[in-house]
Amino acid sequence: MVTVETAGDASLDDPILVEGLPGIGLAGKIAADHVRDVLDARQYGELTGDEIPQTAVFTEGDRGVASPLRLYVDEVDDVVVLAGDAPVPPAIADDVADAVNGWAAEVGATPLYLSGLPTERESTEVPDMYGVATGSAGGRLDDAGVDAPEVDGAVQGPAGALLTDAHQRGLGSCGLIVETTPRFPDPEGAHVLVRDGINPVAGVDVDTDPLVESAEEIMEQRKRLAQQLQQSGEQQSRAEQTGMFQ
Repeated sequence: MVTVETAGDASLDDPILVEGLPGIGLAGKIAADHVRDVLDARQYGELTGDEIPQTAVFTEGDRGVASPLRLYVDEVDDVVVLAGDAPVPPAIADDVADAVNGWAAEVGATPLYLSGLPTERESTEVPDMYGVATGSAGGRLDDAGVDAPEVDGAVQGPAGALLTDAHQRGLGSCGLIVETTPRFPDPEGAHVLVRDGINPVAGVDVDTDPLVESAEEIMEQRKRLAQQLQQSGEQQSRAEQTGMFQ
């Protein structure tokens, strides 16, 4: 059984819960971690249970350790971030979803789940982003100017379990789906998630310049890798799944 344990109280009015569990391209994790850091959110709780990955997370300047799945809160901006430093095993995805959405319903939070659509794109291309919703949360996406999906698909992995559970219990939640590179960490996808999704939906103003700078650096690294492969005559194998979100 997975449970959400919080330490102390937090003054929350109509909070947005930003989920950043590791997924394809790590765009969601990069985005959520960036929001947490910029808003200077404090650690507020963690997910516990025998099935949670046995990874002890430590931070700079602190001798303590914590669960790899933690909650951070920024009471000024009414934002809670679910940070993940270990992949959620498929066997416990439903239990994690039940615990997270149960807690969100209890505190009146609207979850914002982040996912990536595997896409090969040029370094100059800006990834597209789409939004889906459960319950009555679709209006938040309309107000934020987030487009509906342009293709058929399915959200898989932890975000899929979280959205499915929210749908089944009638909880209002939003899902942001961004085109992301499947083989490399994707700060450009994270940049789009924050700038065009999290900021307007949560009503915050998180600076994304650091993510843009990281994106440029990683794109340069990818170019060098591609040149090396071409020079050596190697070819990369690639598997694609059209219209499937992960």
